[in-house]
Amino acid sequence: MAVLSWKHHTLIQSLLERGPLTEKEFHFIFTGITGQNPGTHQGKFNDYLLKINRELSYVQLDLRACRDPYDGRVYFGVVNNVSDDQSKLGTKYSVPQIAFFKAIVEAIAQDVTAEGTICNLDALNIKLENQDVPAAFKNFTVSHKEKTLDQLVKDKWLCYTEDDNIGLGIRSILDLRSWFHNAGVPSCQVCNEAGFKAKLCPNDGCAVRIHHYCLKKRFSQKGMLVCPSCDTQWQYQPPKAEPIEVKDEETEPVQSQPSSNPGPSQPSLRSKRKRQRLDNVETAGCSSQASGANRKRVTRSSAHPR
Repeated sequence: MAVLSWKHHTLIQSLLERGPLTEKEFHFIFTGITGQNPGTHQGKFNDYLLKINRELSYVQLDLRACRDPYDGRVYFGVVNNVSDDQSKLGTKYSVPQIAFFKAIVEAIAQDVTAEGTICNLDALNIKLENQDVPAAFKNFTVSHKEKTLDQLVKDKWLCYTEDDNIGLGIRSILDLRSWFHNAGVPSCQVCNEAGFKAKLCPNDGCAVRIHHYCLKKRFSQKGMLVCPSCDTQWQYQPPKAEPIEVKDEETEPVQSQPSSNPGPSQPSLRSKRKRQRLDNVETAGCSSQASGANRKRVTRSSAHPR
């Protein structure tokens, strides 16, 4: 086993303490430590990451990069490669909170319209009856759900979009890569990453998905694009919803704000944006997606079975 230098340890610690960092933030730290810019010393940067990952593999960890499908930015983070009873003990989330989070992830991942979000009311209406939760914990109130949503957003497991919907946070995108694959979430035709937030082929009978940023890159290169499966011509439109970063009023930039834990363990934080209080949330529906109280979202699969 090779010995890592203090520079390697500092890079690892920055990710463990501060959570996933954007490519710009991580590059800034790397430059400060090594005196070399990854943009002009890409080989040196890659060597550092390779050496770190070789050592992290001994403790079932991985320094991983991914692109956020909501804003197209690249992030770096350290993830746990093992999901066992011991690793589950590392979270401060309660049993119903974990079940609530799991239900939200499944709802977003299984939506064949590939919107990548669930509206706030749909999330708060989620029941835990179908989850593996002891009966004593199933009385999870709306207030508990609201607090949990804010906590999950603060810890970057979920995110709020500009239209006040809920999407997957960068921690989920990093940590759940294998889960997306095992759950059968269709992949982007271009980058082969999970396409839970993607553009669908204009041909309703075609299952091809492409991320918005992948489409943008292809259109900038070719000017037009046809579906690789059915030859239907695609038209690119920039995504409307982007994640809103939830910060405290006294929060400093990420370079000077370490978090206490790389996993879901932070205290609850209310969003600075005012969100409408729900008087009858158990029977309400999303006004943007349904006209009736219990009307379900229309999905691609309901109109075109596969």
